[in-house]
Amino acid sequence: MTDSAPIRCIIVDDEPLAVALLADYVEKTPGLEVSLRTTHVLDALQAVQEDRGDLLFLDIQMPELTGIQFMKIIRQRCKVILTTAYTQYALEGYEHDVVDYLLKPITLDRFMIAVEKVKNRLRQAQDNISAASPARIADRPDHLFIRTEYRIQRVDLASIYYIEALRDYVAIHTGKGKILSLESMKHMEELLPEDQFIRIHKSYIIHCSKIDFLERGRVVIGKEYLPIGDTYKEKVRAKLGLL
Repeated sequence: MTDSAPIRCIIVDDEPLAVALLADYVEKTPGLEVSLRTTHVLDALQAVQEDRGDLLFLDIQMPELTGIQFMKIIRQRCKVILTTAYTQYALEGYEHDVVDYLLKPITLDRFMIAVEKVKNRLRQAQDNISAASPARIADRPDHLFIRTEYRIQRVDLASIYYIEALRDYVAIHTGKGKILSLESMKHMEELLPEDQFIRIHKSYIIHCSKIDFLERGRVVIGKEYLPIGDTYKEKVRAKLGLL
């Protein structure tokens, strides 16, 4: 999707009237278009997997597949706005990085607020792509040198999953294993590029591209569940575009 292209919307709800209402709202909103409107969740799943939508209006309670199960399958392939008559799913929805949560009956003004959040997210993503132009990428270091007990070792930034504070060391967890360093967490935070890494806890710095998902106040990287400290939550949400 480019700045001039409309946002392609997929609407799925097992209630035909709910689908019709959202389709009407989409058609009334500049910059949006209906890519698919359906009461069949598997048709919507196929459309997302075929990259036919930028934004998904997703009902939570549907036969065959719930909205939460749907999001686990698509793994953030497009932006999601949840629609439901029940409030108890809000927290779990946000853990799957939904943009907004619309409670039925959905009004046009509330719909517009949610859409504006989507537009802001997409603009931010486009700005990040522009910032990562080839010229700028060429100027970025792709590695750093860190002190271990017996040597100065090169570590490729792309290989780092997360850094963990231990009592007398920091452990740099990479795809090839763990490296123990004499550097402090503060110094590691200063060495690592801010556009790629973020501190989520007094004991953890993570590589943002290695995140699989967020769950109940934790960042999940592979099989590791890393807690987000209370003092870091706002910064993490801002960094990941969750505000």
